[in-house]
Amino acid sequence: MIQLEYLDRGLVAVTTSEGVFLSWRLLGNEAAGYSDRGLIGTEFHVYRDGGRIAAVTDSTNYLDRSGTASSEYYVCAAVNGLETDRSATVTPWKDGYCEIPLRKPADGITPKGEAYSYSANDMSVGDVDGDGQYEFFVKWNPSNAKDNSHSGYTGPAYIDCYRLNGTLLYRIDLGVNIRAGAHYTQFLVYDFDGDGKAELMMKTAPGTKVIRYDDQGRAVSETYITMLPEDAAEGYSHQDDYRMSSSDYYEHIVELFLGWHKHEEVAAGHWPDTLEACFGIEKRYRYPLSRGDAEQLADYFMDVYAPSRSSRNNLRAVEGFVLSGPEYLTVFQGETGKELETIRYKPGRHDGGLMWGDYSWNRLEPGNRVDRFLAGVAYLDGRKPFAVFARGYYTRSTVAAYYWDGGHLQEQWFVDSGWVTMNNPFKDTLHLQDGRNEAFGTLARQGAHSLSIADVDGDGCHEIIYGAATIDHDGTILYSSTGVMPEGSRATGKTVKLGHGDALHVADIDPDRPGLEIFMVHEGGAGVPYGYTLRDARTGEVLCGAPATGDVGRGMIGQVDPAYRGLQTWSSEDIHSQQTFGLMTAKGEQIDRRVPGTNMNIRWAANMTTQIISGSFDQPVVIDDWKRGRLLTADGCCSNNGTKGNPCLVADIFGDWREELLVRTADSSAIRIYVSTEVTDRKLYTLMHDAQYRVGVAWQNVVYNQPCYPSFYLASDIDWAAVPLPQFYAPRVERAGNVNSV
Repeated sequence: MIQLEYLDRGLVAVTTSEGVFLSWRLLGNEAAGYSDRGLIGTEFHVYRDGGRIAAVTDSTNYLDRSGTASSEYYVCAAVNGLETDRSATVTPWKDGYCEIPLRKPADGITPKGEAYSYSANDMSVGDVDGDGQYEFFVKWNPSNAKDNSHSGYTGPAYIDCYRLNGTLLYRIDLGVNIRAGAHYTQFLVYDFDGDGKAELMMKTAPGTKVIRYDDQGRAVSETYITMLPEDAAEGYSHQDDYRMSSSDYYEHIVELFLGWHKHEEVAAGHWPDTLEACFGIEKRYRYPLSRGDAEQLADYFMDVYAPSRSSRNNLRAVEGFVLSGPEYLTVFQGETGKELETIRYKPGRHDGGLMWGDYSWNRLEPGNRVDRFLAGVAYLDGRKPFAVFARGYYTRSTVAAYYWDGGHLQEQWFVDSGWVTMNNPFKDTLHLQDGRNEAFGTLARQGAHSLSIADVDGDGCHEIIYGAATIDHDGTILYSSTGVMPEGSRATGKTVKLGHGDALHVADIDPDRPGLEIFMVHEGGAGVPYGYTLRDARTGEVLCGAPATGDVGRGMIGQVDPAYRGLQTWSSEDIHSQQTFGLMTAKGEQIDRRVPGTNMNIRWAANMTTQIISGSFDQPVVIDDWKRGRLLTADGCCSNNGTKGNPCLVADIFGDWREELLVRTADSSAIRIYVSTEVTDRKLYTLMHDAQYRVGVAWQNVVYNQPCYPSFYLASDIDWAAVPLPQFYAPRVERAGNVNSV
């Protein structure tokens, strides 16, 4: 039986123009069957100001037209007319939303004297004290956060843990040795050891510390994480700063060139034995190089060779990257922030990106491909959650799975594609598709800017959908998807990998096919068979797709038009041709040349269709329905991550099966939570009691945030008979500190 969370009733009340809207949870283990309008099982009695006002059998929401802003409500679960459980008492939210007050970190100054400030960014939720209510984890990004490919210093990133009332429990300062940006810090919040309380896991480094606060908001302690003994013995300390200045980077290149003759790839015969051969110039120097000769070659490399590859290659200005120093993976206690264990992050960076391919394209990008991180939670054995941490997806791709037993992280398996062999690290012309590892080499080059986790083969265990490849629950490669290059392409008829992409969705897209499907966009342009694909999640077979001449940057799914069965799919335009593929059915047939937005979707409507969240930069965050138009404008709020326009979180954290919108106010003084107040007569348990959806909420903060989906078909034409009734145990923390299951 699978381990999920104990949750309370999640009752919320919201003042509307028609009265007070109430919404609460049906728990997964309270559903006993189905009817033609929804699930059956537990029913509910609604109370206002101590008096019963309604019995609700067909849903988990109610509109009290006689309610006022001062009314007090609770609901009681009822089985065969007998009340079995009473919720907490709530009062209505004013203005249609709830706000969590935040404590913004202080502004800072980079080593170059550049000022930066902070805004709230990605979020996650977890019950850290076992009371059945979620706490809220907020990542703070500095205004100078960077994409990996961009040079420059950043301020440190922070992770805060808040209660709903705004009480700050603790703040984790990741320190100067973790660069800030979407690709660096993926944080997992989940009850990994089954004690009824969530933990927090993420990549850390020397300088990472935990700041704890008391009930009055005063900082009461600051504690650095534990440095591994071997690192302390080597002289590393929490006061170290591994951020490179431009002179540090120049010295990094000189040291690389000084050791060229003994580099492992040179010794193996994979790379030229002279740097002159790498740069395509006549040999001038003897090896091993003297320091003077290494400096002359470094000057040539930076001032002549690099600009000849691209006018954007200004290596003299490279700074702010962290290419050395220890890298850790730390488990924190969710309730207190206490460090529980710190281990080495696996794998390490190995080098500054040379073997990862950071210098092999026209754009020379130190510290780019080497520092691409993903993370997720997966029920690999079908019973308990495992943490998954990954590094790399453009070339070498690695994934490690761990089980947390409450005391130690235990490695379950480690997948490593191996290095993708190059014939010249500064201008590769081999362009091999696979890594060197015979068992896992096909994983190379297939990763995306996100991952997904689902049981794709129906064995009851989760697989990791790593972009265009899928890792089975046991750490083997289930498949790595390929396609045949189309007629008229530069490699007509050749079978090649589908390759990297920026957006990925795994759901029951076509309810008339067995199993799940994968919709993904691809950025390889004319070098890969497709700009987008719809694939069979079990086998990786391409069901439909179309070629593109350039990067198709975003893609989305959802039933935006209920006239068509299945979830629709669509993508952003091909950046070269400016063409779109249009809005398509689950079978790949075009419905409309126009497309909805591609930033994020949300299940907001009463009829189980999908809505779209839009608004980037300073635009207001809005929810739009493809047929009905605008449903919500979150005035005074902003999205995150630039053009990506992501909310802080979209998840079913309160009320019925619909999702809540969590966004930051424009000044990041609060997180604002909106709930849908459309009355629905569709009765479904909370999506958090579907394991695929729940782990999706845990990985939603990863890189280019993507929506999460349940394991079953969820749309206006849902087949209630096909909705699984969850069989799970939920660890519950009793007041005495014991853990029981419900």
